[in-house]
Amino acid sequence: MTLSNILARRLLAISLGITGGLIAFTAGLPLPWMLGPMIANTIAAVMRAPIAGPEPLRFYMIPIIGVMLGSGVTAEIFGMLGTWALTLAVLPVFLACAAGISFAVYRRIGGYDPVTAFYAAMPGGLNEMLILGAEAGGDERRIALAHAARVLIIIIFVALFFGLFVGVSTGGGSSAPWIGLLDITIADYAILALCAVVGAFIAKRLGLPAAPVMGPMLLSGIAHVAGWVTVAPPTLFVIAAQVTIGTIIGTRFIGATVAEIRTDIGLSAITSALMLIAAVGFAAAIAMITGVPLAQAFLAFSPGGLTEMSLLTLTMGQDVAYVSVMHIIRITAVIAVAPFVFRWARRRF
Repeated sequence: MTLSNILARRLLAISLGITGGLIAFTAGLPLPWMLGPMIANTIAAVMRAPIAGPEPLRFYMIPIIGVMLGSGVTAEIFGMLGTWALTLAVLPVFLACAAGISFAVYRRIGGYDPVTAFYAAMPGGLNEMLILGAEAGGDERRIALAHAARVLIIIIFVALFFGLFVGVSTGGGSSAPWIGLLDITIADYAILALCAVVGAFIAKRLGLPAAPVMGPMLLSGIAHVAGWVTVAPPTLFVIAAQVTIGTIIGTRFIGATVAEIRTDIGLSAITSALMLIAAVGFAAAIAMITGVPLAQAFLAFSPGGLTEMSLLTLTMGQDVAYVSVMHIIRITAVIAVAPFVFRWARRRF
């Protein structure tokens, strides 16, 4: 495939993403600039449209999301760290339950081999689980489709549930006011850009999980708490990042057969539903004991992607730091523990 052909496919995917975002925004769907592109490109992938994921744009867009998430960090948050202790203590129990339930579904209902079922069931990051699963001898395509479908289903369900049934607004990309390109100063642009570039670089060198979003988020949080900058990135940049993320998620189904997609989405729908039921139970307990809002605790336990769940949290006006930290710990814990658990289970069984 020539370079011009690849660029044309990526351009078509982005065009579908923008169109899907506009339709979703006009229709009043929650989180339209991510859900719209996701749905549009998933449909296009199933229909074998000549599209390709704009993966190179991810390198530039993800840090923007990190900087935006960091802008929601305030000094008052540090006074609430004590209320997070119970959530942190309960999180490993939830992860064990979620992984165990999912493994049983993929193994017993889906008929996956033990390696593929194990790494498809782990509620960690897609890329990390794909790498670990491939090294262990699992089916890479099935692991990738399982995680892509899980993220897709959970984001759609959570956004639609909160937006349409609970009445929590997620429209327009953010609950914050529109920030125009000329509404912030050159100094603000410089600081935010440094947070994005330097944060991503440092996080990658340190080997932190989800480095492109985690590093910029941490530096942006420090900059905002210190008062060096008081604004978030321009809204147009944030929308562009959301369209890119949604488009990439949708294009992950490229090349999969209809039968594969039907099977994997069906199994992921079952595991996602069971995970979300467990998340509701754990979140209700946390909310009752600590006073953390139920919606916030539920978002912390919902096993979607870090970037996507953090965006949902921000657009719902919940505590971004709380939810982001829980998802960072979830992903880190799964990456660190999964290989050891797998080796132990393989020797034992």
